[in-house]
Amino acid sequence: MSLAGTNPFTKTEVETDVLTAEASSWQLIVWNDDVNTFEWVIETLMEVCGHSYEQAEQCSYLIHFKGKYAVKEGQYEDLEPMCNAILDRGISATIEELVS
Repeated sequence: MSLAGTNPFTKTEVETDVLTAEASSWQLIVWNDDVNTFEWVIETLMEVCGHSYEQAEQCSYLIHFKGKYAVKEGQYEDLEPMCNAILDRGISATIEELVS
């Protein structure tokens, strides 16, 4: 048996398709108002979004001074129940697509 002309160390490149599409990311925006107290907003963010007291307090100040703040980012399906829970507590909130 002759193997003349064949190189056992020949490298073969294999093309592989890579999935590069990314899922859209969304933001849960809480809006400032003149009705809800800092304490209520802080409590809401802790209970609904899982923020620590410090995170919720910082978010509430940003909401107050900037007029709105993105308190959470993620997939729409994850943020929708949080948004509804915040709205049920009388706090204005929306979900907006994150633009890159």
